[in-house]
Amino acid sequence: MLLPAVLIQLVFAYVPLGGLIIAFQDYKPQLRFGSPWVGLDHFKFMFEYPDSKQVIINTALIAGLKMIFNIVVPFSFALLLNEVRINPFKRTVQTLVYLPYFISWVFLGGILNDMLSSDGIVNTLLHNWFGIESILFLGDGDWFRFTVILSDVWQQFGFGTIVYLAALAGINPALYEAAEVDGANRWKQTINITIPSLVPIVIVVGTLALGNILNAGFDQIFNLYTPLVYDKGDIIDTFVYRTGILNGQYSFSTAVGIFKSLVGFCLIVVGYRLAYKLADYKIF
Repeated sequence: MLLPAVLIQLVFAYVPLGGLIIAFQDYKPQLRFGSPWVGLDHFKFMFEYPDSKQVIINTALIAGLKMIFNIVVPFSFALLLNEVRINPFKRTVQTLVYLPYFISWVFLGGILNDMLSSDGIVNTLLHNWFGIESILFLGDGDWFRFTVILSDVWQQFGFGTIVYLAALAGINPALYEAAEVDGANRWKQTINITIPSLVPIVIVVGTLALGNILNAGFDQIFNLYTPLVYDKGDIIDTFVYRTGILNGQYSFSTAVGIFKSLVGFCLIVVGYRLAYKLADYKIF
């Protein structure tokens, strides 16, 4: 039963690792792996390239804010949803907020481009209700970052909510019964029982998310950005796509990709160590 999954992993995850050698070559497609060696020149150029530093900053900022809000929003929503006592309503709301998680960014990107355009429904409502002139949500760098983070949280928080609801279901009901006997209301029960019980899972989710700090979401950014917002919205993955695929700088883009992977690997190791130290979470 494991054989198909193992084969897929080998073909698409491990065999392509051999191509990383081109980061140390002046790769020419006609010469293939016989291209001349240049050592670490591409890595040196990466830190000297004027756009590289800004791309790394953009990636860390967008991914970091996504990580924070994708912890805070699901956590808060799970606490609120847990207080709902009407089960049909609770299940309906949980299903509705979970649905966007299954929608592709290719589809969502088209919807957001239409809704947030200068004559789209959002700008039309802002102008008609509040007299605000059209906002370039996808054409202004600062607004683009805001739009990317907000739309990502909207798509992801339903899935994150399930994690916290599962943790809430594991809290011993006897704790709440004892608190009621002592005269604690729902607010005090939340502060003194619910939130402390969820702290370990929050630590686990947060520390494990450190490994993705340089994954700001290629599919989302690629479907939303334009040359107008490259200075604030360009991330490592889209930068690698443009330089490697569109401009043919295969060696340089591979070097950038390796740098990202090494940083991610180090952060994953740190994240697992923190999860083990702070929440006693371990895989092996």
